[in-house]
Amino acid sequence: MKLDVLYEDNHILVVVKPPNVLSQEDSTGDADMLTLCKEYVKEKYSKPGNVYIGLVHRLDRPVGGVMVFARTSKAASRLSEEIRSRSLKKGYLAVLRGCPEKRNARLEDYLVKDSKKNQVSVVKEGEEGAKKALLSYGVEGEADGLCLVRIELETGRPHQIRVQFASRGCPLYGDQRYGARVNTAGEQIALWSYHISFMHPTLKERMDFFAYPPKEYPWSMFDIESVKVNNHGTL
Repeated sequence: MKLDVLYEDNHILVVVKPPNVLSQEDSTGDADMLTLCKEYVKEKYSKPGNVYIGLVHRLDRPVGGVMVFARTSKAASRLSEEIRSRSLKKGYLAVLRGCPEKRNARLEDYLVKDSKKNQVSVVKEGEEGAKKALLSYGVEGEADGLCLVRIELETGRPHQIRVQFASRGCPLYGDQRYGARVNTAGEQIALWSYHISFMHPTLKERMDFFAYPPKEYPWSMFDIESVKVNNHGTL
Protein backbone atom coordinates (compact mmCIF):
# COMPACT_ATOMS: atom_id res chain seq x y z
CA MET A 1 0.00 0.00 0.00
CA LYS A 2 1.43 3.37 -1.05
CA LEU A 3 1.50 5.95 1.75
CA ASP A 4 -0.19 9.28 0.96
CA VAL A 5 2.22 11.78 2.57
CA LEU A 6 1.12 15.40 3.01
CA TYR A 7 4.22 16.61 4.87
CA GLU A 8 7.37 15.26 6.47
CA ASP A 9 10.47 16.54 8.22
CA ASN A 10 12.85 15.19 10.87
CA HIS A 11 10.21 15.40 13.60
CA ILE A 12 6.77 14.70 12.14
CA LEU A 13 5.04 12.77 9.37
CA VAL A 14 1.57 13.87 8.20
CA VAL A 15 -0.32 11.29 6.14
CA VAL A 16 -3.79 10.39 4.90
CA LYS A 17 -5.27 7.20 6.34
CA PRO A 18 -7.51 5.30 3.93
CA PRO A 19 -10.83 4.01 5.30
CA ASN A 20 -10.77 0.49 6.77
CA VAL A 21 -7.04 0.57 7.56
CA LEU A 22 -6.07 0.21 11.22
CA SER A 23 -4.29 3.04 13.04
CA GLN A 24 -2.03 0.49 14.74
CA GLU A 25 -1.57 -3.26 14.64
CA ASP A 26 -4.11 -5.54 16.30
CA SER A 27 -4.76 -9.28 16.50
CA THR A 28 -6.11 -9.42 12.92
CA GLY A 29 -2.69 -8.85 11.38
CA ASP A 30 -4.26 -6.50 8.83
CA ALA A 31 -2.40 -3.48 7.42
CA ASP A 32 -2.00 -0.58 9.85
CA MET A 33 -0.78 3.00 9.54
CA LEU A 34 1.92 2.82 12.20
CA THR A 35 3.65 -0.07 10.45
CA LEU A 36 3.21 1.56 7.03
CA CYS A 37 4.84 4.76 8.32
CA LYS A 38 7.77 2.83 9.75
CA GLU A 39 8.28 0.96 6.49
CA TYR A 40 8.05 4.20 4.51
CA VAL A 41 10.75 5.95 6.57
CA LYS A 42 12.97 2.87 6.70
CA GLU A 43 12.89 2.45 2.91
CA LYS A 44 13.09 6.13 1.91
CA TYR A 45 16.00 6.97 4.19
CA SER A 46 17.69 3.54 4.20
CA LYS A 47 17.41 3.33 7.98
CA PRO A 48 19.05 0.26 9.53
CA GLY A 49 17.30 -1.62 12.34
CA ASN A 50 14.08 -0.47 13.94
CA VAL A 51 12.55 2.89 12.98
CA TYR A 52 10.91 5.06 15.63
CA ILE A 53 7.44 6.35 14.82
CA GLY A 54 5.22 7.63 17.62
CA LEU A 55 1.45 7.16 17.47
CA VAL A 56 -0.06 10.20 19.21
CA HIS A 57 -3.72 9.84 18.13
CA ARG A 58 -5.95 7.32 16.39
CA LEU A 59 -8.81 7.08 13.93
CA ASP A 60 -11.39 4.29 14.09
CA ARG A 61 -10.75 1.62 11.50
CA PRO A 62 -13.60 2.60 9.11
CA VAL A 63 -12.69 6.31 9.27
CA GLY A 64 -10.31 7.93 6.78
CA GLY A 65 -8.44 11.20 6.80
CA VAL A 66 -5.42 13.14 7.96
CA MET A 67 -3.18 11.91 10.79
CA VAL A 68 0.09 13.15 12.28
CA PHE A 69 2.80 10.79 13.52
CA ALA A 70 5.94 11.69 15.48
CA ARG A 71 9.38 10.78 14.18
CA THR A 72 11.15 11.53 17.47
CA SER A 73 10.29 10.91 21.11
CA LYS A 74 10.50 14.67 21.74
CA ALA A 75 7.92 15.33 19.05
CA ALA A 76 5.69 12.53 20.41
CA SER A 77 5.81 14.01 23.90
CA ARG A 78 5.02 17.55 22.75
CA LEU A 79 2.21 16.51 20.42
CA SER A 80 0.70 14.36 23.17
CA GLU A 81 0.75 17.36 25.50
CA GLU A 82 -1.03 19.43 22.82
CA ILE A 83 -3.76 16.79 22.73
CA ARG A 84 -4.09 16.85 26.53
CA SER A 85 -4.29 20.65 26.57
CA ARG A 86 -6.66 20.65 23.57
CA SER A 87 -4.42 22.97 21.55
CA LEU A 88 -4.23 20.33 18.83
CA LYS A 89 -7.43 20.78 16.81
CA LYS A 90 -9.13 18.07 14.77
CA GLY A 91 -11.83 18.80 12.23
CA TYR A 92 -14.14 16.14 10.81
CA LEU A 93 -16.74 15.89 8.09
CA ALA A 94 -19.70 13.55 8.48
CA VAL A 95 -22.81 12.74 6.48
CA LEU A 96 -25.84 12.14 8.68
CA ARG A 97 -29.16 10.41 8.10
CA GLY A 98 -31.49 13.35 8.69
CA CYS A 99 -30.42 16.71 10.05
CA PRO A 100 -30.06 18.14 13.58
CA GLU A 101 -32.62 20.69 14.77
CA LYS A 102 -29.97 23.41 15.17
CA ARG A 103 -27.66 24.30 12.29
CA ASN A 104 -24.84 25.17 14.69
CA ALA A 105 -24.47 23.79 18.21
CA ARG A 106 -22.17 22.38 20.85
CA LEU A 107 -22.98 18.87 22.03
CA GLU A 108 -22.14 17.73 25.56
CA ASP A 109 -22.73 14.17 26.74
CA TYR A 110 -21.35 11.60 29.15
CA LEU A 111 -20.24 8.35 27.56
CA VAL A 112 -19.45 4.87 28.86
CA LYS A 113 -17.71 2.19 26.81
CA ASP A 114 -18.47 -1.51 27.10
CA SER A 115 -15.07 -2.92 26.10
CA LYS A 116 -16.36 -6.47 25.71
CA LYS A 117 -19.00 -5.40 23.17
CA ASN A 118 -16.93 -2.47 21.80
CA GLN A 119 -20.08 -0.40 22.29
CA VAL A 120 -20.39 3.15 23.65
CA SER A 121 -23.54 4.52 25.33
CA VAL A 122 -24.77 7.94 26.44
CA VAL A 123 -25.37 7.96 30.21
CA LYS A 124 -26.12 10.43 32.97
CA GLU A 125 -23.39 12.52 34.56
CA GLY A 126 -21.89 10.77 37.56
CA GLU A 127 -22.51 7.22 36.36
CA GLU A 128 -19.56 4.92 37.00
CA GLY A 129 -16.99 5.15 34.22
CA ALA A 130 -18.74 8.06 32.49
CA LYS A 131 -16.51 10.53 30.65
CA LYS A 132 -17.51 13.92 29.31
CA ALA A 133 -17.68 14.21 25.51
CA LEU A 134 -17.70 17.60 23.76
CA LEU A 135 -17.94 18.59 20.13
CA SER A 136 -19.17 21.54 18.07
CA TYR A 137 -20.75 21.25 14.65
CA GLY A 138 -22.11 23.29 11.79
CA VAL A 139 -24.44 22.13 9.02
CA GLU A 140 -22.82 22.61 5.59
CA GLY A 141 -25.51 21.21 3.30
CA GLU A 142 -28.58 19.01 2.87
CA ALA A 143 -29.46 16.66 0.02
CA ASP A 144 -31.43 13.46 -0.57
CA GLY A 145 -32.44 13.16 3.09
CA LEU A 146 -28.82 13.48 4.12
CA CYS A 147 -26.96 16.24 5.93
CA LEU A 148 -23.28 17.25 5.73
CA VAL A 149 -21.83 18.51 9.01
CA ARG A 150 -18.46 19.98 9.86
CA ILE A 151 -17.28 18.99 13.33
CA GLU A 152 -14.66 20.27 15.74
CA LEU A 153 -13.82 17.54 18.20
CA GLU A 154 -12.96 18.87 21.67
CA THR A 155 -12.55 15.49 23.39
CA GLY A 156 -11.41 12.25 21.80
CA ARG A 157 -13.72 9.62 23.28
CA PRO A 158 -14.16 6.25 21.52
CA HIS A 159 -16.91 6.39 18.86
CA GLN A 160 -17.75 9.87 20.16
CA ILE A 161 -19.02 11.51 16.96
CA ARG A 162 -21.00 8.43 15.97
CA VAL A 163 -22.68 8.06 19.36
CA GLN A 164 -23.45 11.74 19.99
CA PHE A 165 -25.28 12.21 16.69
CA ALA A 166 -27.00 8.80 16.79
CA SER A 167 -28.37 9.61 20.26
CA ARG A 168 -30.09 12.64 18.71
CA GLY A 169 -31.75 10.65 15.95
CA CYS A 170 -29.19 11.47 13.25
CA PRO A 171 -26.87 8.47 12.88
CA LEU A 172 -23.98 8.66 10.46
CA TYR A 173 -24.53 7.32 6.95
CA GLY A 174 -23.24 3.75 6.76
CA ASP A 175 -22.78 3.32 10.52
CA GLN A 176 -23.91 -0.25 11.21
CA ARG A 177 -23.18 -0.15 14.92
CA TYR A 178 -25.16 2.95 15.91
CA GLY A 179 -27.51 3.30 12.95
CA ALA A 180 -28.50 -0.24 11.97
CA ARG A 181 -32.18 0.71 11.58
CA VAL A 182 -31.50 3.11 8.71
CA ASN A 183 -28.23 1.86 7.23
CA THR A 184 -27.61 -1.14 5.03
CA ALA A 185 -24.86 -3.72 5.48
CA GLY A 186 -21.90 -2.95 3.23
CA GLU A 187 -22.27 0.83 3.26
CA GLN A 188 -19.06 2.70 4.06
CA ILE A 189 -19.39 4.96 7.10
CA ALA A 190 -19.28 8.63 6.05
CA LEU A 191 -16.87 10.06 8.62
CA TRP A 192 -13.63 11.73 7.60
CA SER A 193 -10.82 13.55 9.42
CA TYR A 194 -10.34 16.44 7.00
CA HIS A 195 -8.32 18.93 9.08
CA ILE A 196 -5.64 18.87 11.75
CA SER A 197 -3.99 21.91 13.31
CA PHE A 198 -1.10 21.92 15.80
CA MET A 199 2.05 23.73 16.88
CA HIS A 200 5.09 22.15 15.28
CA PRO A 201 6.98 20.44 18.14
CA THR A 202 10.31 22.16 17.39
CA LEU A 203 9.60 25.05 14.99
CA LYS A 204 6.84 26.39 17.30
CA GLU A 205 4.80 27.41 14.28
CA ARG A 206 1.14 26.48 13.86
CA MET A 207 0.61 24.08 11.01
CA ASP A 208 -2.66 23.20 9.26
CA PHE A 209 -3.24 20.20 7.01
CA PHE A 210 -6.32 19.25 5.00
CA ALA A 211 -7.44 16.08 3.25
CA TYR A 212 -10.87 15.64 1.67
CA PRO A 213 -12.90 12.45 1.28
CA PRO A 214 -13.19 10.66 -2.08
CA LYS A 215 -15.70 12.03 -4.58
CA GLU A 216 -18.14 9.17 -4.27
CA TYR A 217 -21.59 8.74 -2.73
CA PRO A 218 -22.62 10.14 -0.29
CA TRP A 219 -19.79 12.71 -0.30
CA SER A 220 -20.50 13.46 -3.97
CA MET A 221 -23.87 14.93 -2.97
CA PHE A 222 -22.10 17.96 -1.47
CA ASP A 223 -19.52 20.60 -2.40
CA ILE A 224 -17.00 19.16 0.04
CA GLU A 225 -13.98 21.26 -0.88
CA SER A 226 -15.84 24.51 -0.18
CA VAL A 227 -15.85 23.60 3.53
CA LYS A 228 -13.28 25.71 5.34
CA VAL A 229 -12.30 26.38 8.93
CA ASN A 230 -11.43 29.61 10.67
CA ASN A 231 -9.08 30.32 13.55
CA HIS A 232 -7.54 26.87 13.39
CA GLY A 233 -10.61 24.74 13.69
CA THR A 234 -13.18 26.89 15.46
CA LEU A 235 -16.62 27.02 13.87
